[in-house]
Amino acid sequence: MRSLRAALCALAALCVGARADIQTRNCSAVRDAVAARGFSFADAPLHEIPGEHLRICSQEKTCCSSEMEDSFGHQSKTVFENMFDGISEDLRTTFMSRHKRFDEFFLELLDNTERSLNEMFVRTYGKPYMQNAEVFQNLFAELKRYYTGGNVNLEEMLNDFWTRLLERMFQLLNSQYSITEDYLECINKYMDQLKPFGDVPRKLKSQVTRAFIAARTFVQGLMVGREVANRVSKVNLTPACIRALTKMLYCPYCQGMASEKPCRNYCLNVVKGCLANQADLDPEWTQYIDAMLLVTDRLEGPFNIESVMEPIDVKISEAIMNMQDNSVQISHRVFQGCGQPKASGMARPARGISDAFSGRFRPYGPDERRTTAAGTSLDRLVIDIKEKLKSSKKFWSSLPLGMCLGEDVTASESSDDDCWNGHAKGRYFPEVLKDGLTHQANNPEVGVDITRPDTLIRQQIMALRVITNKLRNAYNGNDIYFQDSSDEGSGSGSGSGCSESCVPETEPTPTETLVVEAGRGEEQASSAHAHSSSLVLLILLFSALAVRSHWR
Repeated sequence: MRSLRAALCALAALCVGARADIQTRNCSAVRDAVAARGFSFADAPLHEIPGEHLRICSQEKTCCSSEMEDSFGHQSKTVFENMFDGISEDLRTTFMSRHKRFDEFFLELLDNTERSLNEMFVRTYGKPYMQNAEVFQNLFAELKRYYTGGNVNLEEMLNDFWTRLLERMFQLLNSQYSITEDYLECINKYMDQLKPFGDVPRKLKSQVTRAFIAARTFVQGLMVGREVANRVSKVNLTPACIRALTKMLYCPYCQGMASEKPCRNYCLNVVKGCLANQADLDPEWTQYIDAMLLVTDRLEGPFNIESVMEPIDVKISEAIMNMQDNSVQISHRVFQGCGQPKASGMARPARGISDAFSGRFRPYGPDERRTTAAGTSLDRLVIDIKEKLKSSKKFWSSLPLGMCLGEDVTASESSDDDCWNGHAKGRYFPEVLKDGLTHQANNPEVGVDITRPDTLIRQQIMALRVITNKLRNAYNGNDIYFQDSSDEGSGSGSGSGCSESCVPETEPTPTETLVVEAGRGEEQASSAHAHSSSLVLLILLFSALAVRSHWR
């Protein structure tokens, strides 16, 4: 009996020793694992100790000290923020780079168009044009001011351009008369009846307004997407979220399971709870992307600003030619309506003045046009951005899966029964919740206050609603009031016109009248030729204006 008792005691002592050795090895493995992750804990237990000091992880036997748990909490926050920043980097980079490329393209298109027109007119008409080029310079300055966010009414601005051109040409063609300011005002009243420039002003106004509305709104849309992505990528983690992340990522170490990874569904519930507000962006983001894609269709088709601006020199020449051809009838009708002006005592210039110029108006061909800094055409830029926009459509709702999918983060699907479930090694049984704040009321892993939405996220949702409304109106050719960017102080400089938050105090009411679309075939027909007689009138116009000191 004594020998049996001694044997049992020896066996019991051996078992206790073996259990102590296993515990020591588990905590030792934890020390090595956390050291490999960059932690250095002087007070890390060499074997399991009571866990009453822990606030997040299990208070049973543990391999963690209070210092370790606190450090794990800080590291959980950093790890999650880095993961979120990394997974959203491609989205942010896409909108930042495409905004820059489109903005450069449109600005250089305007500069190159103006420069090409100027060079062609200088080469053809020389000094007379250079002395009177400001009328065209003002036109391009206003177009650029509109694009860069200025409060410019395009239709009124274009009407004013043709009005000024009519006044100067009428004075030129009737230089034997003294044309007063009051008389010019009378002439302007007959602008719609006379149609001195034919149908060119109507067609050009329709094409220019639609193209510029689409271009400016699209670039603003890219800017808003960029700003939303930048702001939302700086996630604000709640204490409840940090606790849940710590429990998911590091509590396995405290329980001696250094190599166990979280179950995938467990990770999904944790991330859905932490990013509940971000997921609420998804419906508005989807509508915003759809609206952006609508406008890209316009940029490729009838609202293509490149195809509108490149032949604008030919269109202006055609308009001047039309007035020259009908100058007698136009003057006669004006005299009937406004009365015969007094003679000025100046003889009318001879038509033969054009003989002093051997140049002939010829627009640049496609191969002679300047290229933009973007180094490509608008069509190629649009094809590229369309693919990027489509791929980003479900970005915010796909975030949890994107963050939990990698095997370096969670256990593989084949290990669903053998992963860290938040309490032990085994299956995770709770149901995976739906996305969004309202669905997180009963999140089993993260305490979420669904009555207090994140203010920053709500601001970005409003910004998306505002720009989506503008994009839809731009698709229909309608302009919406854009406050001058100089008043907003955005500092964006190009195509912006909204404040830093891009959230106006009140959402503007869209115009209900649709702009009638003019086919691109009409535009091509109107610019296919320039009548040689336009040379006579242009030379006459610029020569006479050069010697007249009065410019209205």
